[in-house]
Amino acid sequence: MADCKEKLFTEFPPVSTETWMEKVTADLKGADFNRKLVWKTQEGFSVKPMYRAEDIKGLKTTESLPGEFPYVRGTKNDNHWLVRQEIDVEDLKQANQKAKDILQKGVSSIGFHLSKDQINAQSIAELLDGINPEEVELNFKSCNKLAENLINVLAKYYKEKGVDLNKAKGSVNFDAVGAMIKRGFEVPDFADMMAKVIEAGKALPKYTVITIGSDLLNNAGAYISQELGYALAWGNDILAKMTEKGIDIDTVAKDIKFNMGIGSNYFMEIAKFRAARMLWAQIVSQYKPVCGCAAKMKVNATTSEFNMTIFDANVNMLRSQTEAMSAALAGVDSIVVTPYDKCYKTPDVFSERIARNQQLLLKEESHLDKSVDPSAGSYYIENLTVSIAQQAWKEFLDLEDKGGFIANVLNGEIQKAVNASSEKRKAAASSRKESLLGTNQFPNFNETANQKIEKTEECKCQGNHTQQFEKVNLNRLATDFEELRLATEKAAKRPKAFMLTIGNLAMRLARAQFSCNFFGCAGYENIDNLGFETVEQGVEAAFKADADIIVLCSSDDEYAELAPKAFELIGDKAIFVVAGAPACMEDLKAVGINNYINVKSNVLETLKSFNAQLLK
Repeated sequence: MADCKEKLFTEFPPVSTETWMEKVTADLKGADFNRKLVWKTQEGFSVKPMYRAEDIKGLKTTESLPGEFPYVRGTKNDNHWLVRQEIDVEDLKQANQKAKDILQKGVSSIGFHLSKDQINAQSIAELLDGINPEEVELNFKSCNKLAENLINVLAKYYKEKGVDLNKAKGSVNFDAVGAMIKRGFEVPDFADMMAKVIEAGKALPKYTVITIGSDLLNNAGAYISQELGYALAWGNDILAKMTEKGIDIDTVAKDIKFNMGIGSNYFMEIAKFRAARMLWAQIVSQYKPVCGCAAKMKVNATTSEFNMTIFDANVNMLRSQTEAMSAALAGVDSIVVTPYDKCYKTPDVFSERIARNQQLLLKEESHLDKSVDPSAGSYYIENLTVSIAQQAWKEFLDLEDKGGFIANVLNGEIQKAVNASSEKRKAAASSRKESLLGTNQFPNFNETANQKIEKTEECKCQGNHTQQFEKVNLNRLATDFEELRLATEKAAKRPKAFMLTIGNLAMRLARAQFSCNFFGCAGYENIDNLGFETVEQGVEAAFKADADIIVLCSSDDEYAELAPKAFELIGDKAIFVVAGAPACMEDLKAVGINNYINVKSNVLETLKSFNAQLLK
């Protein structure tokens, strides 16, 4: 064996970073390394194209083991996580039957969403009939003002049923701060309410009763480090306010659960959760808890709704699969996979089954629960963990300097910042710098969606309130594109985009494909062609097809001659578009040719302008 190893080392000598850089520099042929290959993330830090062993030297994240402070590698010695499914409780008996059914299908954690009139002993007894609280994690969400009462009802029910309260695990979702962020009005005396909830929560020693719902920020479009920095500041404010009321730090910290979102940036999301545990442990430790276990972060992770799409909705399953995988590899406590159809209807039996099975696949087939923190030691992920931690910490300190998280919720600054991030991401999607497969890239041209969209109701306990400050905008990343395409569907006539392909074979095919993809984002009917011998033949075919838009697809060199000729023949009978950004563009504009589509185009705004002309 020793000889084999020595032979391998002889045949594969180590390659130094300097040697790698020499090769990369040569391949770049004079291009600037930093401009060409270093990636600037949305979070504001740079990522290199390659990392080496020396890049993790001195990183503190590599010095601890799973289950050890500061818990960057996890709060436990295994990677077991709970498969959680949410149930909106409308009919108690049906919800009970559904819960018992899914518990037989791999679910190990249930989240019940209750209305205010269901917070009573009879309703809880009917809801939990035949469900053992010692064997399954039970989580309850309802109106914040009823959280204390809900805890009391649960504790009494468990005692009457002889439940061992030290084995009953779960949560009651008291999230008054999240409610303020979402709805834009203050919850009066929320700190006093929170203190009472914590006091009541002592009756359920293994339950968390305070929620840091940063998944709301994720679903509103916050960047990764922004969600994390805000979540940490949010949690710190709660620690400070509750300890000021005389509640010991061990009690407060153990009562907090973080509900965090998971975006589609695979490696960065893994790093986010690792950084989150590390930073939270540092924050809690500053309050000097008696038990070091108080610094362990409890995390339920939910796949994002911000990047879900109505069109080509099956792609949502691909998005949520990688998201769930990020959270699983990062070692969270429980995961909720959002059903792929949630953004346009109430999830059905099939979509909920798929969502469950996505996690079961990660457990039973990929065995991700068998390896603790497998990303540890990865040069890339260890550096991402540190970079995200540093960026999130800057967000945290900035909020502390401005009076803390909650103060900035009440003046609307948190919501403004998240909404600004959302708008930046939507602008990036408009120009395809951020891709949504099936929506702003490679759409299914012939798909329609109006018939499958159902309206879903808002929170059952929202009530009537006057908005006092800004609230987060929960429109998804795809919303503007979807509105554009749905308008096309509803129009009396579906616009036709005709590809007038001519000249250079490679260029005309490439530009026709690009143009079909471009106009398909608005739901237009695309008519592609192999090629025409003359402009006259192409224009004649376009008129026969009753085209609304005629797109000239050729090479830059040929546009100077072909474009003016086509423009003159078409006149005002259709909208004339040139595919590309030819050098002769200014000359073409001089003769009145003003419509161009290319990789630098703002797809959304361009298509809106065409819709304004065609959908009258």
